[in-house]
Amino acid sequence: MSTTPGLFAVARAKMRTRHLAHRSEQTYLHWMRRYVAFHGRRHPRDLGPKDVERFLTHLAVQRRVSAATQNQALQALLFLYRHVLESELPWLSDMIRAHTAKRLPVVLTRDEVGALLTRLHGTARLIAGLLYGSGLRLTEALRLRVKDLALARGELIVREAKGGKDRVTTLPAALEPVLRAHLSRLHVWYEAERRCGRPGVSLPQALAGKYPHAALQWGWQYVFPARTLCRDPYTRQLQRHHLHEKSMQRAVQRAVHQAGLSQQASCHTLRHCFATHLLEDGYDIRTVQELLGHSDVKTTMIYTHVMNKGARAVRSPLDRIGQSPLLTLTAPDILPLPVQAGQSSSGSELQGNPGTQGVASGT
Repeated sequence: MSTTPGLFAVARAKMRTRHLAHRSEQTYLHWMRRYVAFHGRRHPRDLGPKDVERFLTHLAVQRRVSAATQNQALQALLFLYRHVLESELPWLSDMIRAHTAKRLPVVLTRDEVGALLTRLHGTARLIAGLLYGSGLRLTEALRLRVKDLALARGELIVREAKGGKDRVTTLPAALEPVLRAHLSRLHVWYEAERRCGRPGVSLPQALAGKYPHAALQWGWQYVFPARTLCRDPYTRQLQRHHLHEKSMQRAVQRAVHQAGLSQQASCHTLRHCFATHLLEDGYDIRTVQELLGHSDVKTTMIYTHVMNKGARAVRSPLDRIGQSPLLTLTAPDILPLPVQAGQSSSGSELQGNPGTQGVASGT
């Protein structure tokens, strides 16, 4: 039985009924299509748990996707069977999810953050300043609207963040004059757009229906609007959206390279730095949790593992020893010497330096 053309249309309608984000909708449809194509375009109703396992195994073994990506595909298939096909099959609850590795976040020093920011320019530097100074995710910064900035109170409001929650976070005093100048230029551009009869900004669907003129009002304008118009994925009407994430991601990657940073920093690294540096400054973890918008303090606790030197700020016993041969080693002493032509590589180059033998052998 081949898939009917309406299967994915029904899936899209089901997702919109449940108010899934547009990005989640696109991701789920992507995995549903790949699942159907993998099984020769057979209808999912004719497939069972073994077929789901074969597809997930293919992703892990042949495609070598991460555990998070594999779980994302599984979540899409669970939605397909439960909500689109409405198949309450017992094996749905027995599917085993891949174990996702827990990794410590990349955190830069304050000097490294400064080096990164100085290599960004214009709008990119302002956005990066908000990521680090307010602890925003990249999408949260790009979705900011004029009405979300409370400059007089030194606050900004993050609307519909991860999990659909609103929160209030701090607005750096250093950015207040820059933001005021930016908004002044933005307002001039906004008035020119209105005189030309250009379309308004994109709005949440429910809000667009309730307040049809909100898209043209100053308070609803994006702080960082895109240069070009795009079509609404639901109504297909022209509208003004915010800057694309990739433009900012590329700018940060260039700045990381120019700054000569050894770590693989990204836009999200600046959010990690915000949390870690606040904890280093003595702010309590509950306050940092609220500013980040974490539901569980355990999520915030990960920053306590990277905020001090060493794991949990433990001082190594080696640091408590006085003068020792180990402490006077130089880099050439502990590195194996190059083997000359005709010389044996049996390790004799380490003989006569008993202080390095244990270090070189990894004991």
